[in-house]
Amino acid sequence: MVKPPVKAEIGVIGGSGLYDPGMFEEVKEFKVYTPYGPPSDNVLVGSYSGRAVAFIPRHGRGHKIPPHKINYRANIWALKSLGVKWVVAVSAVGSLREDYMPGDLVVPDQFIDMTKKRDYSFFDGSLVGHVSMADPFCPTLRKLILDVGASLNIKIHPRGTYVCIEGPRFSTRAESRVWKEVFKADVVGMTLVPEVNLAREAEMHYATIALVTDYDVWAEKPVTAEEVAKVMSENVEKAKKILASLIPKIPKPEEAVGCWCEKSLRDALI
Repeated sequence: MVKPPVKAEIGVIGGSGLYDPGMFEEVKEFKVYTPYGPPSDNVLVGSYSGRAVAFIPRHGRGHKIPPHKINYRANIWALKSLGVKWVVAVSAVGSLREDYMPGDLVVPDQFIDMTKKRDYSFFDGSLVGHVSMADPFCPTLRKLILDVGASLNIKIHPRGTYVCIEGPRFSTRAESRVWKEVFKADVVGMTLVPEVNLAREAEMHYATIALVTDYDVWAEKPVTAEEVAKVMSENVEKAKKILASLIPKIPKPEEAVGCWCEKSLRDALI
């Protein structure tokens, strides 16, 4: 496996609508080879405010890869091979509650996995690893995102349970009511799993910025593609503003971090 001749401290995984961060300097593009095949796209590596940042569009540029076909293992492996320790993921979601409105942002703190046939782990061979996912997101990175959102006066909810479905189809009305009324989830999307658990296995600090585009079908509030596209475009601009303020504040390699993300395999291997 040939490693790119660069290193990055921070990784950004762009979701629907975010295919190019558009803010980095000295951007170079690399084709990264992994044991799991190609990532979703070539990796863009650039600098921002003195920090080295790697960017992968989760669906590929032009949105060519559906959620159930994304090579999540290759994406995380590619970032890890570049030296990335901090991963900020951006994704579009539907709302399962009235007060999480289209245009709002959510920083999830829990998830429920309803996917069916994805590659969930790097531990498929002779070495078995059982990582803890009791608290699946990095507390340090979540707090930084929330603080930045508040400083920018962006409406951003401090917690939420993200139910991840297989896709690419949307939920039925019956399923949507289950997610809301039985599971008590807050948002629904298609791409968090297994990205979040792979990041934990790779001992990376990982958090998601979920962009609410519409209400899921439980609400029986029909929306048009034009309305969703408008909200998504506005949300992407909010995400870019958060990233611009967040990246300089992410701890540097020499700075001590109190969370356990970088030690997640310590008691996980058998």
